Amino acid sequence: MQTDKARAGIQSVEVGFALLDVLARGVGPLMLRDLAAAAGMSAAKAHRYLVSFQRLGLVTQDGGSTRYDLGPAALKLGLASLSRLDAVKLGRERVAGLVEQIGHTLALAVWGNHGPTVVHWEESPLATPVNLRLGDVMPLLSSATGRCFAAYLSKDATQDAKIAPMLQDELARIRRLPNPAARGDLPISVPEVQALLADVRRRGAARVIDTLLPGVVGFCAPVFDSDGHMVLGIVSLGSVATLDGAWDGAVDRPLRAAAARLSADLGHSA
Repeated sequence: MQTDKARAGIQSVEVGFALLDVLARGVGPLMLRDLAAAAGMSAAKAHRYLVSFQRLGLVTQDGGSTRYDLGPAALKLGLASLSRLDAVKLGRERVAGLVEQIGHTLALAVWGNHGPTVVHWEESPLATPVNLRLGDVMPLLSSATGRCFAAYLSKDATQDAKIAPMLQDELARIRRLPNPAARGDLPISVPEVQALLADVRRRGAARVIDTLLPGVVGFCAPVFDSDGHMVLGIVSLGSVATLDGAWDGAVDRPLRAAAARLSADLGHSA
């Protein structure tokens, strides 16, 4: 009998949570009938749960519209959970499985004091070794990692007080290369930089081929936190002979999917 009561109590929490889940997924406050229907229960049953949730501060009800929404206690729980999430830690936990899936070297990068910095590196035993190390800072315009961060850290990196000077320095370096305009894979002007970064945002990832390192393809997919800020880049590198460099190909697609799942787990809503 005691076991049955315990199970009933647990089941009751699970049933009630459906209401909180509907509110969390909704775009705004909901009427009782709509909330109950979305949670798959009668209005009378939903109302009993909502009364208890209101007492706990998990739910509030607007006195005028009578609509229900998440309350301050739900916000407190959510913020506490987010504050304990570590994007790099979660990313590291998933890298091994992703390496096995795509068969190529993967890295994690964050924005450091000097730019996008490699903080984790995992080579595939089947892939051609790539000459990069932990702590390497990636260039903003000639690496997929740099392009991804430059595209998403600011609406216009060329006007951003923190990023624009770094872009100008790199543009100057590119212009000193032998006949840079003939290369076609590197921007040499501010408008070209803006077009390049806009293309990264349109595709949802960055790619370079034979740009950073000869014979190497690189992809980088962005990971966002609950505020929509890019906090991590998931990077894949490999030889042009073996790594599928096509957009929506065997590397790009799973890389972006993994980044999207990690973003969702960090509280980001696409």
